[in-house]
Amino acid sequence: MRYFIYLSYNGEKYCGWQIQPNGVSVQETIEKALSTLLRVPVSIVGAGRTDAGVHARMMTAHFDSEQEITDLLLLANKLNSLLPKDIAIQKIVEVKPDAHARFDAESRLYRYYITTDKDPFLHHLKYKIYGNPDIETMNACAKVLFDYEDFTSFSKLHTDVKTNNCTIMLARWEQAGNDYIFTIKANRFLRNMVRSIVGTLLEAGRGKITTDDFRRIIEAKDRCKAGTSVPGHALFLEEIEYNNDIFNNDEDI
Repeated sequence: MRYFIYLSYNGEKYCGWQIQPNGVSVQETIEKALSTLLRVPVSIVGAGRTDAGVHARMMTAHFDSEQEITDLLLLANKLNSLLPKDIAIQKIVEVKPDAHARFDAESRLYRYYITTDKDPFLHHLKYKIYGNPDIETMNACAKVLFDYEDFTSFSKLHTDVKTNNCTIMLARWEQAGNDYIFTIKANRFLRNMVRSIVGTLLEAGRGKITTDDFRRIIEAKDRCKAGTSVPGHALFLEEIEYNNDIFNNDEDI
């Protein structure tokens, strides 16, 4: 039997989603708790690999069980009681045996939160900058992303992916008072991609590069041409979409 876990987490204390030899990961923490409850070793496969310090309002992962789990609500509640306060399980649902949390995801949506305010309460969830960037210029550059598929210039170097091609479906900035929020949706993302795009768009917002420069950066397919990556603490994985046909009983997220 295969099951999907829907969860959220504050990534501040973790080295990222994926198990790492040099730190505690979200994946490792959930696997240990789930293995304790089911009394057998359990491995989970996440829909993505968020970097160190990055948060998720919604992450999905799948795991397999030899025995059918009859009370998934009870399992979710017990799992929440074992997990630390910064990881929360929303629900666990049964899916079809070949459903895959990563490969069946049709899109993922991230948001990056920037502020010009000094906020003593939310400083660990927003990136504080000085001065107001030009949001119109940043949005003009963001539209350029739709013209391309190869985003090598925004990818961390020396990754093990077979292709750097992604299909971007949404990319825009919104302003709310002194906050600037960047939303981006794509079928897949490269490692460090969102943070390096945001860093480069901020350079445009500060008048350091033009939309033509931004286009040339993408076409260069060279990470060294793009801007500095912004910190991970203000990045949130917000949504993951699946086709309903992977769920039993037409269950949707």
